[in-house]
Amino acid sequence: MESDQPNNYRWVIAAVVILIYFFTNGMAIFVPQNLFPRLMEEFSVSAGEISRVIFVTLMVCAFLAPFAGALIDRYGVLKIIRAGLVVMLICFLCYPFAQSIEHLYMIHAGLAVGLVCAGLMPNVVMLTAWFQRGRGAVVGVLASGSSLAGAVLPLAIAPLVLDPEYGWRWGMGALCIAFFLFSFLPGFLLLRPAATPASNNTNVPLDGVEYKDAIRSITLWALAIGSACLWFSIQAMNSQVSIFFEQEAMLTPQRATLLFSLIFWASFFGKFAFGAISDFIKKRHVMQVASCILFAGCLSLFDYQDGILTLTRDEARLTLFAIVFGLGFGGCFTMIQLVAVESFGQRSLGKILGVIVFVDSSGAALGTILIGQLRTSTGDYVVPFAVVAGVTAIAVVAVSLIRPIVGKQPAT
Repeated sequence: MESDQPNNYRWVIAAVVILIYFFTNGMAIFVPQNLFPRLMEEFSVSAGEISRVIFVTLMVCAFLAPFAGALIDRYGVLKIIRAGLVVMLICFLCYPFAQSIEHLYMIHAGLAVGLVCAGLMPNVVMLTAWFQRGRGAVVGVLASGSSLAGAVLPLAIAPLVLDPEYGWRWGMGALCIAFFLFSFLPGFLLLRPAATPASNNTNVPLDGVEYKDAIRSITLWALAIGSACLWFSIQAMNSQVSIFFEQEAMLTPQRATLLFSLIFWASFFGKFAFGAISDFIKKRHVMQVASCILFAGCLSLFDYQDGILTLTRDEARLTLFAIVFGLGFGGCFTMIQLVAVESFGQRSLGKILGVIVFVDSSGAALGTILIGQLRTSTGDYVVPFAVVAGVTAIAVVAVSLIRPIVGKQPAT
């Protein structure tokens, strides 16, 4: 049953949550990663040290996600999203004024609080409540918002960032204004909760399994561990690839930014395409295909010459990597959320997604810090990117173990 509120208003909700996710995830995660070479110069830090910026964000997200999921189930998703927007606005206002790497660590810890309240998990809960039919496509569009941010925002501020008269501080300041106008204000003025059968009649439970049944299932942990491995690989690569492009593949900053954006253009397409396909094919099978594509993208970076494993510097090969890895990234990203809904239903979705986000955010944080530190200790990205490929292979195996248990309904 669709919401009993005006049917067309769900498209307003969709537009608002996509804008919110576009700016929150894009500005907190993807834009800073593209700025890593500039931040390394500004604060005189290594790849390992600058990687801790995103590590802090992801680890705080991991530990707060279960609490955010429980708060969503108890107080409603609208209040949680608005609280997150307030926190993120404060952090974005502080970002251009950071004077040390320690300041960035503190700002990113605050951004993590905002992300768990106004990032992907609450926006998926909001959107799936409004859309009962075509969820795959609409969640795919939502997830595409962050990829569009990764593709567009670094290019949008590049004229400021690469201009010696301005730099990254002016770039982040410009984005802060855009966040206020196109994310913060719509979140407070236009978002509305969906009217569901449960909200109109407390005697009618939402479909799906109880949290206690989900937490004991193989499916939850196969999805969580598979997601953690996928996020390890995605976040490790995204956090280091700009440094690799500039310092090892010897691309210009402008060309490196274009390739970084290409990853996100490909993931934008992948998120929408895989989400739409999943409305016709079982979502866990679509996730398996996306995981294999991500693995193929990782392998495309490597050359094997004279018995030595190396990384390609050929620009055509790097472009192929950006496209294939981006497609796999987009498909995996979208399907994690949709497979959770397919497997467990809506009844305890907030708590279940909280567990999954805790585990996969921990994987993403580990990927960020470990791969950055490996690069610092080994001197190049051969071993770090080989580790990424190995972890992606583990993800492919874990995802193959997922089986839906949504048919096990609660007692009425």
